[in-house]
Amino acid sequence: MPNARCFNLPADVNIASTQYRLASLAAGLLGLLALAACTSTPAPVAAVTPSPAPLPAPVPFDQAVLKAANAVFSSIPADQTTRRLVVIDPLVNGVTGEQSEATRAIGARIVDLARDKYPQFDIEPFTPQAVGRSPYVMVGTFTPVNAQNQPAGDREAFRFCLVMADLQSGKTIAKGVARAQLDGVDSTPTAFFRDSPAWTDDAQVKGYINTCQATKVGDPISPVYLDGILTAAVISEAIGAYSAGRYRDAIDLYNNARTTKAGNQLRVFNGLYLANWKLGRTEPAASAFGDAVDYSLSNNRLGVKFLFRPGSTGLDTAGDGSQPYDLWLQQIATKATDRHVCLQVVGNTSKSGSAALNDRISLLRAEYIKSRLEADNPALNGHLIANGAGSAANLIGTGADNETDALDRRVEFKVIPAC
Repeated sequence: MPNARCFNLPADVNIASTQYRLASLAAGLLGLLALAACTSTPAPVAAVTPSPAPLPAPVPFDQAVLKAANAVFSSIPADQTTRRLVVIDPLVNGVTGEQSEATRAIGARIVDLARDKYPQFDIEPFTPQAVGRSPYVMVGTFTPVNAQNQPAGDREAFRFCLVMADLQSGKTIAKGVARAQLDGVDSTPTAFFRDSPAWTDDAQVKGYINTCQATKVGDPISPVYLDGILTAAVISEAIGAYSAGRYRDAIDLYNNARTTKAGNQLRVFNGLYLANWKLGRTEPAASAFGDAVDYSLSNNRLGVKFLFRPGSTGLDTAGDGSQPYDLWLQQIATKATDRHVCLQVVGNTSKSGSAALNDRISLLRAEYIKSRLEADNPALNGHLIANGAGSAANLIGTGADNETDALDRRVEFKVIPAC
C-alpha cells in the first residue's frame, strides 16, 4: 500500500460529476507519479566499459617491417628544398635490450626502403659524427609477446615499435607499430649480446626503450636517452668492431665511451671484459667483469649467464672453454663482500618442461652457486639466500632452449635489505 502522505484522494467528492471525473483523472495521474516517487528506487545506471580494440593479426616478418617503416616515413611532411639526414640507432628487444639477427635485418630493410621509396631522407650510419649534425634518429623495439600484446606468458607474436625522433626539436615526430608472426624470425643475438655474461636493467637502455614504447608523436625524447646518445653512438661502433673481430679497436672505443658522461653502463663493462678476454688479457678482463658486477649490484640486480647442463646442477663447460665461470664467481664473491650486502641468489629456467621440475631444479642451481660463492669467500656465509623462480621471471619466454633465450636460464643476484 502507498504511503498516505504521498497519495491521498479527497473522501467527500461526487464521483458522478463530470467535473470531478476530469479532476480525478488528473489527481490520479499525479498520485501515481507521487506513488512512484515514494515507493520506487531508480535503478543505477551501469557503467559501460568499452571493449578494447582487437589486436591486429600478426603478419609475416617482412610485411610487418614494411608496415611500421612506411607508417613512419610517410607521416613526416616532405620538405621539397631540404633533404633530411636520418640515422638508425640499432633496434633492440624491448625487454632485454639485446640486438639480434632479426633486429639487424630490420635495420637493413629500412635502409633499403628509404633509398627506394623515400629519397628525401639520407640514411647514414649511427656514428658520433652523424649524431653531431642533429639528424632525425630512428629507434625501435622488437619483442616477443603473448595474446594480450604483453611480454609475459606464452609468446604468440612479435610486437614491433618504430619511432622517429628529431634531435633539433627534441621531440618524437613519427611512430609506426605492427605485429609479426613468430615463424621465420631469427632471434639469435648478435655476437656481442650472445657473448655478454652479465645483464641488468641498465638506465641507458631503458631510456632507449622508453623513447620508442612510452611516447606518442609530439612527446619529448626521453632525457636519459637524449643525454647519452653520443655515448650510444660510440658504443655502437665498439660493438661493430667486436663483432668483426677487431678486439683492439673495440677496447679503444669502449674506453672512449667510458670517459663520457653516460659511459657508466653495462654495455661498456661487458664490452671491455669480452674484448680483453678474446685477446688473452686475463687481468683486464677480470677487472672489467668486476666493474660489471659492481655496477649491477649498485642497481640492485645482476643476472649472469651461468649455463647448466640440461636437467643438471653442473655447469656446462663444453665447447671452446669461453665461459670462465671461476673468474665470474670470484669477482661476484669479492664485490659482494666489499659492499657488505645480503644477496638473494635466484635460479631461473626456461618454460619448457614440467613447472614443478623447473621450480625444483632452479632452486638446486641457486643453492649450487651460493655454495660456490661461500667457498670462494667464507665471509659471505649468512649473507646469501638461495631461491628458485622456475620460469616465472623469463625475459625472452620463447622456450627455445638455445642461445636465443639464454637469459631465461640466468642466475640472478638481488640485493636485499636483510639476510
